[in-house]
Amino acid sequence: MRWVNRQVRRGDRLLLGALPIAALAVIYLVLAASRHQANPADKILPLPGSMVESMSALLFVPDQLTGQLVFWADTLASLQRLGIGLGIATLMAIVVGLALGALPPVRATLGPLVTGIAVIPPIALLPILFIALGLGETAKIALIVIGIAPVMVRDIAAHVAALPREQIIKAQTLGANSWQVMIRVALPQAMPRLLHAMRLALGPAWVFLISAEAIASDVGLGYRIFLVRRYLSMDVIIPYVAWIALLAIVMDVALTVLSRRLFPWAHGESH
Repeated sequence: MRWVNRQVRRGDRLLLGALPIAALAVIYLVLAASRHQANPADKILPLPGSMVESMSALLFVPDQLTGQLVFWADTLASLQRLGIGLGIATLMAIVVGLALGALPPVRATLGPLVTGIAVIPPIALLPILFIALGLGETAKIALIVIGIAPVMVRDIAAHVAALPREQIIKAQTLGANSWQVMIRVALPQAMPRLLHAMRLALGPAWVFLISAEAIASDVGLGYRIFLVRRYLSMDVIIPYVAWIALLAIVMDVALTVLSRRLFPWAHGESH
């Protein structure tokens, strides 16, 4: 059987997906062991025991100044910023994207503006945001919104604009006005695409969050990574990066499951 026609069962997919991760872990352990054999004080590739020891202090020992568990405080702060930014961007995507896609006059008026904002590198706006909005939470959340909202808006607008014209005509034939066409025809079909757009935006959202936290913050996953880098504390940096990756994967899987549960028809499934 040709590989292009070969389907992989669920259990086999999990096994095959775990193989590259296991291979990378083995390669890391071999390289770390060889470096420590040559130099027991090596900091570039810490051994698992060193990472466990360093992370235990951050996980279970309260900070002497704040009394907080540092790791969990960093995680909570970053997830709050990410959640608010992603929520605002999602709301903008469905409202503005729906209007741009369904209403040609709105698309002609606001389309060039959205496109212009979308092509500006958001990191370039970071100094402007910090000057205009200060160094607080507003600037960090604004960077996430500016970074992902225009792309999400364009995606939803393109999806709505590509809906079969026959559906719009039939709805109008039945007496629907522009508002009803948007809500009753376009919106239900845009919702699965919205969840897909959120999945695609997760990666960039994390990038903008870490960038903002690294420059101006006193708590957060990105702040901690850039704080300890000056000491070459790879035994903290590597677990933090792995934790960010795990959080991103969990979010992606959650959005995928939610989409399949709420909109099975968009995935070729039935109730």
